[in-house]
This record gives sequence, C-alpha cells and structure tokens, in this order.
Amino acid sequence: MGIKVAKFGGSSLCDAEHFRKVKAIIESDPDYHYVVPSAPGKRFDDDEKITDLLYQCHRKVERGQSHEELFRKISDRYLEIAEALGLDFDIEGLLIDTSNAIRQYKNPDFAASRGEYLNGILLSKYLGWDFIDAKDVVKFDRQGSFASEWTNEIMADALKLHKKAVIPGFYGAYPNGDVHTFSRGGSDISGAIVARAAQADLYVNWTDVSGFLMADPRIVKNPKCIRELSYRELRELSYMGATVLHEDAIFPVHRAGIPTNIRNTNAPEDPGTMIVTHPSADRDRDQIITGIAGHKNFTLLSIEKAMMNAELGFGRRVLQALEDFGVSFEHLPTGIDTMSVVIADKELVTRKDQIIQRIQQTCQPDSIDISAGIALIATVGHGMTSAPGTAARLFTALYEAGVNIRMIDQGSSELNIIVGINIEDFETAMNAIYRAFVKD
Repeated sequence: MGIKVAKFGGSSLCDAEHFRKVKAIIESDPDYHYVVPSAPGKRFDDDEKITDLLYQCHRKVERGQSHEELFRKISDRYLEIAEALGLDFDIEGLLIDTSNAIRQYKNPDFAASRGEYLNGILLSKYLGWDFIDAKDVVKFDRQGSFASEWTNEIMADALKLHKKAVIPGFYGAYPNGDVHTFSRGGSDISGAIVARAAQADLYVNWTDVSGFLMADPRIVKNPKCIRELSYRELRELSYMGATVLHEDAIFPVHRAGIPTNIRNTNAPEDPGTMIVTHPSADRDRDQIITGIAGHKNFTLLSIEKAMMNAELGFGRRVLQALEDFGVSFEHLPTGIDTMSVVIADKELVTRKDQIIQRIQQTCQPDSIDISAGIALIATVGHGMTSAPGTAARLFTALYEAGVNIRMIDQGSSELNIIVGINIEDFETAMNAIYRAFVKD
C-alpha cells in the first residue's frame, strides 16, 4: 500500500504478551515504517497505569519526599517486560538514570513523559528498529501551544533518515529543549503527527476495541460497529461524547487527507473502523445514520421578546452577556421572537444570576425561561442528507417511546440532528433512536 504509521495504546503494550502481539502485527505487514507507542496501561482492573505512577513520583519529589520505593514499581514493570522478551541491553542503568532525572528536573511533564520514552526504547529494541526521541522532533512554542508546521518540517526531515523507527507518543519539547506533554491520551495526537510528516498512506490506531460503535454499549445493547465514517462525522460524534480517539488527533491526518483505521490489538483480524475524508460511494445505503452520541447536564435558556427579529444587535447582546462572564454556549436554536441558548450546567454554577441580570439590562426581554436538567442527543450521518423523512422517523421514534422533545437543532449541512430532552429520558431516547434506524 505504501507507508503505514501505527500507534499502539497503553492497553496494547501493558505487558510482554501484548508486546508480542504488537510485533506480530508489525511484522505481518512490511508497509509499517513508523510506530508510536503509549506508556504501559492497566493489565487488570485494579492495576495502575505507568503514567499515573510517574505523576505520583513527581508529587513526592515536589514535596521533598523520596520517590525511590514508588519508582521501583515502575522499574519492575519494565524489567519484567524486558526479561520476558529476552531483551539484552542495560535497562537497569536506563531506569536508574530516569529515576535520577525525575528527582533532578522536578518537572511534572518530564516525569509523565518517561512512560512513553521507556516503552519506546523497549519496543525499538524488540523490533530491531531505530529510536527517535520525541523531544527532538515534536515542538511546542514558549506558551506551550503545539507548533504544528515547525514540527512537521523537523519530523519530516528526521523520518527521511530512518526507514523503520519508533517515536514515543504524548510528549515533545519547548524551544529550549524542556519536555512538554499533550493532554492525557495525547499519544493519539503524536501518531497523527507522525503520519502527516511521513506522508503516510494510512494511519492505524491500535487500541483495545474493534473500532467505533454506533452507540454507547453501556446504554444500547450490542450496538453495531461503524465500518466507515468521515472525519466530519467523527468530529460530531466526538464532540457529543464518543471517546475512542482523542478529539485533537483527527486534525493532522485530516488536513493531509490521510485515512485513519481504528483496530483492535487483541483481534487484529477485525477490520475495525475506517475514517476517511469523503464517504465511499458503496457505503451501506440502507444505513441512513452513522452513529448516535449524547451528553447530560445542560441548561436551556429561552429568551422571548416581541419583534426580536427586527431588533438590530439583539443576538449579539445576548452572547456578549455570556462572553463577559467567560461562559461558552453549546447550541443556539432560534425562532422569530425567541432565542434559546444551550449551556453546560458546569458553566452556570456560580454565574447564572449575573448572566440573567446582564441579559435583562441589555436586551429588555419580555421573559426569560430557564430549564435545567437537559440532555442532548446527536444523530449523525451523511446518509441523512439524501433520505427523505429522516427527521420524521426520529421524532416518531421519540414520540412512541414517550419522550418529550425540549429543543431541536439541525445545521444547514444536515449532517446531524440534535434534540434536547429531559435527563430522565436519556437512555430511553438513545435506544428508541437506535432501534428506529438500525436493523438487527
């Protein structure tokens, strides 16, 4: 196929057995040229992630306490993996140096990054590939913002010197060389960055699930797997709560037009989910929707005023009231004389009364109605644009399930329909929508 970049999550590299699975996957396809590993994750329910232990080590150092006993738990994990895989290099010396560096630098990002750094070295030794330290090729500016174009230039030049290489995920460096990390789960971002710089034909994100599901399996029983979705659909679903892939990881590969394949390390024969720029023409035509996702705990602020549509600047003043108190909004459904604003409850905890007062002062509305306890559900799919009666089908399903709709929001792209409902109807509504559109 050309060049493939693989990223393996923490659950895919949690122990020696999983390292063997990863090696088998990589060696089964000569198109894999670059691998991005996470730090070892949990091996069982009560286990601890290496990154969590490293953060604990930093906190001990920061308090002037000894971290050696805690770091021994980390060392034992890596030593156990190295021994089981028969790796022959001075890993004990590497671990001692890492422990000393955590004590010396007293930097939480440096400490946290050592999980990926150490795992990257182990994986490179096991595969017999080159190792590229992410701090040399992933760059942040002085304010800590990711420097995408600078990174792409440096990374591209570095990759040309290595036919096969392992690049740890999650971290990079400031211009002065100090280590800085992405947010948790940032190895997904690192993998996408490497794929873009390598001008890869495919970015494969290996994890512990066989792709995206059409709905949350904790709510909908045995939902189908999404075999293909577009980056736009992924963005909509991720925004509303689907969490298989770090949300920021889509931008580097989307920009470069590189498809992403979500695969399961424990079931490598499963094709998983393919994320593409444009849906293929042969996508299942009977499958109108791609997925359903939702969030709870929103407030619906409904502002009513006669002749609102003719009053210049009314909407701007409402939104200015939110901005003045540092509050962002989720959706903005409107009518001729009514403007509704959907806001996350957490945004209004301490500022609701102040915002209401400001809107009354600047807009003089006839009434303001506040409805808390709202849940939002997004039904997403490119197929909705060409399927007559999609909205009617959705609303009928909710009606028959006894769910009252508090708000409707549909963008002009017709890629999704968002409904606001009472929180107590959330699970019922999710199941009703799924059953209305998905055949068993």
